[in-house]
Amino acid sequence: MDARWMMRRVYGADHDDPDPGPRPDHAYVELAGGPLDGLLLDVTGRPDDDLADGAALLTEIGAYGAGGRAWYRARPGDRRVWQWEGDTP
Repeated sequence: MDARWMMRRVYGADHDDPDPGPRPDHAYVELAGGPLDGLLLDVTGRPDDDLADGAALLTEIGAYGAGGRAWYRARPGDRRVWQWEGDTP
């Protein structure tokens, strides 16, 4: 795992978690743009078909507030980075 990722926060980790960073035995993608920019998403064990679909991730800081979702999909040419595509209620 890239050393710069070890200092990053994983999506879904509690704000008061003493260790909100990635775990060495997990696979992650970087979220780029939008309300979750800079977080890592744990994709450990997810089949390639699921990863191709991207994800609608719950967030309170998107355009729709609490209960809203931010859409992310793999960046063309770099599946390690998921680009924000917009928010949805």
